[in-house]
Amino acid sequence: MRQVLAIARKEVMHILRDPRSLIVAILMPLMMVLLYGYAIDMELRNLPVAVLDYDHTPASRDLVERMTSSNFIVNAGYIGNRAEIEKGFRRSHFRAGLVIPDGYGRDLARGMDTDIQIVIDGADAATAQAVENYLSAVIAKINRDLLQSRFGDRAQIPVEARTRIFFNPELRSPSFVVPGLTAVIMIMICALLTSIAVTREKETGTLEQILTAPIASYQVMVGKVVPYMLIAAIDTALVLIVGRLVFHVPMEGSWWVLAGYSLVYLFISLAFGLLISAISKTQQVAMLMALLITMLPSLILSGFVFSIASMPRVLQWIAHLVPATYYLRVIRGIMLAGRSWFPFEGGVMLLMAAGFMTLAVKRFKSRLD
Repeated sequence: MRQVLAIARKEVMHILRDPRSLIVAILMPLMMVLLYGYAIDMELRNLPVAVLDYDHTPASRDLVERMTSSNFIVNAGYIGNRAEIEKGFRRSHFRAGLVIPDGYGRDLARGMDTDIQIVIDGADAATAQAVENYLSAVIAKINRDLLQSRFGDRAQIPVEARTRIFFNPELRSPSFVVPGLTAVIMIMICALLTSIAVTREKETGTLEQILTAPIASYQVMVGKVVPYMLIAAIDTALVLIVGRLVFHVPMEGSWWVLAGYSLVYLFISLAFGLLISAISKTQQVAMLMALLITMLPSLILSGFVFSIASMPRVLQWIAHLVPATYYLRVIRGIMLAGRSWFPFEGGVMLLMAAGFMTLAVKRFKSRLD
């Protein structure tokens, strides 16, 4: 234990001698969560839709008002002919075009069937699908109101879906994004911090002094982890506080439970950084490896943005090797759903922590030989 504390004190001295790096290590996660928290917004709103109205009746104007009654769809203006729809798509002036034919109001007044056309820009598939679903829902609501106005209570729809959303009823993007950002940012920062722990010793020549001391390789690694664990814990706490106070992310579960799982995740990240440090020869190579190996898989393969179930089978297997995959389920489950027990995710995270630390110790030992 004394050897571990001695290494930890030495590492603390290295950190304190470079206060600028310490400030960056603490402020960088805060700046990233603020930047990405505001930038990554999955909520669609104010989507422009052009209107081509050949009817010019109160009924057609009522249809347009219903379409634009929320902040999801806005009227991008009236156009004069169909050719302007494609031209507007090419110039990104609007996302869809609503074509109301001549005689629309007359046919409705007579109780006859009538058609309208919705032309959607499919260049952005996700937005196009959202626009189509919204406009279809508006048309369904208009049809339901027309049936009831004509036939009264006798016009009942056989099956009517009433949606109820749990855990994030307002579908707020920050409630989904910020917990995921915590997982991505912390593994990147932690791995970056410890990725230079051993390579710095090699470049400064102090590694030889450590070799002459009566200390085991695992004690060196554990001693190096302890100071960075404290910094990582402070970073995580600050990121969660920002998410709670700035982005109003709900906390349905226990902070203590989240703290326990977070410490395991931080240890995984720090141990992985030590493994990179043990196999790298220079600090530049170690930092580059830490950024590439942690940031890209955590962003793309962890389920942060894209659902793992929709990925090809090979990528699904790779995704289950990414530590952020399991921590994402934990932090979202605790903060949004109020869960407190994750036996599978917790077990995998403990195995990863032990595995990365063991590999780092063995690789460090082999390098000494």
